[in-house]
Amino acid sequence: MIKQIILGLLLGGAFGFVLHKVQATDPNKIVGFLRLTDMHLAKVILFAIGFSSLLLFIGLATGLIPPTHIHVKPSYVGVIVGGAIFGIGFGLGGYCPGTTIAAWGAGRRDSIFMVLGGLVGAWVFVLTYGWLKAHMPWLFEPVVEINGTAAVTIADTGNPKYPALVSGMPGVVVAGIIAVIFMAAAWLIPDRIRKID
Repeated sequence: MIKQIILGLLLGGAFGFVLHKVQATDPNKIVGFLRLTDMHLAKVILFAIGFSSLLLFIGLATGLIPPTHIHVKPSYVGVIVGGAIFGIGFGLGGYCPGTTIAAWGAGRRDSIFMVLGGLVGAWVFVLTYGWLKAHMPWLFEPVVEINGTAAVTIADTGNPKYPALVSGMPGVVVAGIIAVIFMAAAWLIPDRIRKID
């Protein structure tokens, strides 16, 4: 248990350090990314998703990462609705949960309001979950379902609990193609798409 706590603190600290170094703790950079006037973070995010996905699937293919360590959350309509709410807050506040905590650690006092807002939002969701499930059951309908599960991946992870949308092809190949597309997009996207107003 102590090792897990220490490992969690080390990985969390490293993640926060990287977020700070790529300027993801600066709400002006985040808002610039969302307004398409500063694409630095878009490039970082696209490259990081592509590169880490490729490493993950290489690890799965070589046996360095056991497929049983993969956990996929089900995709429901409520995830899309929640994502939209999240996106609005992301745009208004200039932070997401990870960057908020890292910004707080970096000494940005405005981030405390996002931390408090996130805690209040989570509390409200817990209080209303039963009502939402009873009165808005469409929120809990799967977006995609294969073999009776909404926990679906794009590429085959080797874990039979999670069916893949692209079957019949090794997961590392599918992930490799997606990774190359994401990393190429990160390289090709211009520094800004819109001029600053």
